[in-house]
Amino acid sequence: MTAGRRFRVSTARSLALVFFAAGSLASHVSFAGNDSASVPQVIDLWPEGVPGLQADGPAEHTEDGRVYNISNPTLTVFASPPEGRPAPPSGRTAVIVCPGGGYVRLAINKEGSDVTRWMNELGVAAFVLKYRTAPHGHPAPLRDVLRAVRWVRANAKRLGIDPNRVGLFGSSAGGHLAASAGALFDAPEGRVAAPGNPEATGKTGESKSGAALDKISARPDFLILTYPVVTMTHPFAHAGSRKALLGEHPSAADIERMSIERHVTRAMPPTFLVHTTEDKSVPIENSLMLYQALRAADVPVEMHLYEKGPHGFGMAKGLGPTSEWPKRCEEWMRSHGWLPTESAAAPAVPAALAPTPKTGSSEGPATR
Repeated sequence: MTAGRRFRVSTARSLALVFFAAGSLASHVSFAGNDSASVPQVIDLWPEGVPGLQADGPAEHTEDGRVYNISNPTLTVFASPPEGRPAPPSGRTAVIVCPGGGYVRLAINKEGSDVTRWMNELGVAAFVLKYRTAPHGHPAPLRDVLRAVRWVRANAKRLGIDPNRVGLFGSSAGGHLAASAGALFDAPEGRVAAPGNPEATGKTGESKSGAALDKISARPDFLILTYPVVTMTHPFAHAGSRKALLGEHPSAADIERMSIERHVTRAMPPTFLVHTTEDKSVPIENSLMLYQALRAADVPVEMHLYEKGPHGFGMAKGLGPTSEWPKRCEEWMRSHGWLPTESAAAPAVPAALAPTPKTGSSEGPATR
């Protein structure tokens, strides 16, 4: 809806500085395709030790496709492109998916796996971020999403990804997290592996590879936000998300810090917004407030507001025009050059992204 120059991030020098770090962390990784015969594999985001880990917290568990009590954040990779899908010579676009769940749980199936399947069909490498939830509060989720962006960029060449085409997709509270990364990508509380950081919990102490990763830009190149939580202020804040992220009685400073509409600058990435007037959980005003802030800062933004659809509609069919939002998003991505042209030739699949044959039962929150 607005015109403006795209803010570009130069990552070449930073990537050169941290090449050794990428190789170190990559040793903790194996990859899987989006194939039912593949074993989903995960990336440990903090191999040097999770900063601020609550080791005595409640055990992680999954109920009805939702994951609770997350203390050890990971990325699950769904990166194998379908046959015949093209990609630019510089590498494919990557999207890190942040599922919602009020910062209490993550709706991995509805707002994670469905999105990765769709993105793979478009030729986009997809990653599902399992970020920390309650009892962890701010800044733990922000640290996790910024580390995820940095990790993908550090490994971009090996994964066949363009480091300047790394976006975030977030729904509900996951939309708040993605928007937080877009606005606070250079926030000091997001850099946790710097020399002397007292929160390093790894056995080796201060992590050289982690400190090097902190030098990579964590700014996403674009944001896709569906029914996002945006503000922490009354009367439009989602009370559950605010309580889980900031506590029962947050300070005025914390409310201000995590009300994303108040931190939008020209550096925030182009954004695609989707919301409905039937949303009774996260009022549509959240998207309206962010849209107005992006407009005021001259950030490219496209917003689609629909009548029908409850909160958490995801990619559900049967909602009339609302169910067409993925097509509108695809058109938006293509118009910005984040999707290849239909006539481009299909690329070879990088070896690092080849599916892993299934050898036994598969476990993990991102299984189909």
